[in-house]
Amino acid sequence: MIASTAETRTHRDALLRERITRLRKERNAVILAHNYQRPEVQDIADFVGDSLGLSQQAASTTADVIVFCGVHFMAETAAILSPRKTVLLPDLEAGCSLAATITADQLREWRGQHPGAVVVSYVNTTAEVKAESDYCCTSSNAEAVIRSIPEDREILFCPDMFLGAHLERVTGRRMHIWMGECHVHAGIDPSALDAQRRSHPDAELLIHPECGCTSSTLYRMSSGDLTGPATVVTSTEGMVRRAAASPASTFIVATEVGILHRMHQLAPQKEFFAASEAAICPYMKLITMEKVAASLERMAPRVVVDPTVAARARRAIDRMLAVSAGQVAAA
Repeated sequence: MIASTAETRTHRDALLRERITRLRKERNAVILAHNYQRPEVQDIADFVGDSLGLSQQAASTTADVIVFCGVHFMAETAAILSPRKTVLLPDLEAGCSLAATITADQLREWRGQHPGAVVVSYVNTTAEVKAESDYCCTSSNAEAVIRSIPEDREILFCPDMFLGAHLERVTGRRMHIWMGECHVHAGIDPSALDAQRRSHPDAELLIHPECGCTSSTLYRMSSGDLTGPATVVTSTEGMVRRAAASPASTFIVATEVGILHRMHQLAPQKEFFAASEAAICPYMKLITMEKVAASLERMAPRVVVDPTVAARARRAIDRMLAVSAGQVAAA
């Protein structure tokens, strides 16, 4: 019975992949998937990556339709960058706890308290918040964005307090930081890392800067309390690259567990352990192959951004992309 159930599931998945392949060709669609998506969704995607890579793909694609396997703010960004294309989000309930921590009204009020300040908003924000910002950034390029801003300018950074604190450490800049957090990354605490370190003392540690454990871990490293293999604080894409290039054979990964699938694919000879098995984003897991196929068939749900909001938000996103390309644009 168990074998029969497994065979049925395998047959169903094969049919779904065939259906998606056919629909993708008929619709001239590209499927973009974030590193945190379900393994089977990553496997059907044309491109898998972090928020920066997905933004770049959305801006450059020649496809007529973008199926975004991620969360709502990511699909909004794709719609802003490709306004003439149809952007589909297979489940509109795929939100983001971090993006929900700040609204456009709150940002306007905060900015009003600091006239002349430069607003840098993490990509994990709504289109309306991006529209009130001078720069957008991802964890991949946040440091470069901060360094591109003249040192005499006051900076408001939102909404992730852990990423903001990390940026202050690496750039030496003092910023006003919004007190928001991703509930998944904030939940990865030092005790979880310590438990994994004891189990895997030879493992290299990869930490996403959104994690609640980042500050304490780096402090313990600098004080000599934490020894052993390298500890690298980097974006999800940085983690993937480091895992493939590092001479280490074992890694503890402090971010959402979905990234382990891609790491296993790119470095199958290495071992990867989640810093916390509970680091699962329920929003990222809402999208399934069934929903991708249904979305392509119905050409819905579609994500559309108000043109006025999109035009203002695009300036912040374009500045982010320009900084990544080495072309600094003044705010």
